[in-house]
Amino acid sequence: MWETLTTFFTGACMTTVSRRRPLARSNAHFRKAVNALPLGVSSNFRYWGEDRTLYVKEGRGGRITDIDGNRYVDYRMGYGPGILGYADPRVDEAARAGMEVGGVFALSTEREYEVARRISRMVPAAELVRFSNSGTEAVMAALRLARAFTGKDAHIIVEGGYHGVFDAVLWYADIEDWDPARGEPPIEADSEGIPRLLKRLAHFTPLNDANYLEDLLKRHHQDIGAFLIEPMMGNCCSITADVEYVQAARELCNRYNVVMIVDEVKTGFRVARGGVQELMGFRADLCTFAKALANGYPISVVAGREDIMRQVGEGVVHGGTYTCHSVSLAAAEKTLEILDETDALETIADYGTRLQAGMSDILNTRDIPHSFVGHPSMGGLFFHETPPATYRDWLDSDYTFYDTMAPELHELGVLCEPDSREPWFICEAHAKDDSLEYTLAAFEQAVDATLERQQKEQREQQEQRQEHQETS
Repeated sequence: MWETLTTFFTGACMTTVSRRRPLARSNAHFRKAVNALPLGVSSNFRYWGEDRTLYVKEGRGGRITDIDGNRYVDYRMGYGPGILGYADPRVDEAARAGMEVGGVFALSTEREYEVARRISRMVPAAELVRFSNSGTEAVMAALRLARAFTGKDAHIIVEGGYHGVFDAVLWYADIEDWDPARGEPPIEADSEGIPRLLKRLAHFTPLNDANYLEDLLKRHHQDIGAFLIEPMMGNCCSITADVEYVQAARELCNRYNVVMIVDEVKTGFRVARGGVQELMGFRADLCTFAKALANGYPISVVAGREDIMRQVGEGVVHGGTYTCHSVSLAAAEKTLEILDETDALETIADYGTRLQAGMSDILNTRDIPHSFVGHPSMGGLFFHETPPATYRDWLDSDYTFYDTMAPELHELGVLCEPDSREPWFICEAHAKDDSLEYTLAAFEQAVDATLERQQKEQREQQEQRQEHQETS
């Protein structure tokens, strides 16, 4: 690979963007790592191919540096945990103090109570709190509590929703070739190795269709104990539920004795101090939190109504050796203090709003239809003038422009998820340097490169058609 430099003038600022990245060290490390780690990584989502998988040297603020020395403005932020930025000195200082406590014990500490009370004050639905280590663990616990409370084993998942990597939720509704006249869409597993007998426990419903949800509950409510929903779908372009739909779902869950589990693993303590529930003005029966809770330190929460949560210890088992590690708990305490008592969330939302406005200006000058979905702190970019209201809308859309543009941004030092379903995550640190100017300069160049590539492909296709006509 080679490297050239392009300079952009953005207002009064001069922004320099690297055009090409060397990846020799990352590629060499992949060839070594794949001998010890399947796919050369420890999470499937970190594998981008043999010649594109990156290995990080360090992260600071809103940027990361890979082992080749390439520096990126990062809008993945660990899929959302870095709400304040990498290596935030306030949080890391608290974590180091937490380290002095001793790590993990077969006992509890006083700090657990203090952090739990902070969460309950910020999220009214969180009457009681239990800690775990990951979003997956929190959702597992929520489902177990819902089943115990209702005595019913099945659950509903909203199409396009993501709730972790455990067997009960790794299913999807196969709607690509589905004929609605034949009833509910077929359900397929997201992974090999999942027991097929679990399929009967999973039902699916489209977002923002209360009539469909009501019909589903009328037919299966005797078996369904939980309704799992991300009101802002963090793994599906941040497609957001209508407030009216959420209110209708809330009433239907009450009517049919179904526990409403609101998965706020990504939205919690990010889109508002009280999460998406605060934005939409409703209360879950159970809710889960993780990502932004401790600015990247591993910790999660299942919380909710006291009568449901009190089942823990009265029949429902919940625990974990590494739960409430003193480092993670101290980091959570400090992160929540900052998010609750400073203007960090307002700063993050303002940056996201300005970023989207700048991107929109660039796209509008080129007559490229587009819209933004979700919240400015975790917004999805959608290349259609009408934002999607359901996963079906996203699935039926043309997302080739995004798929082509994303690798161009990577070459220019802006790291977004290559899959358009993943939103752009903003952190407080993005607003404290020239990230905005740099991103917009790179975005403009990436858009133009994508347009040029599309035009080239169209010319080649036209030439091929002409050649075919001449030969025939």
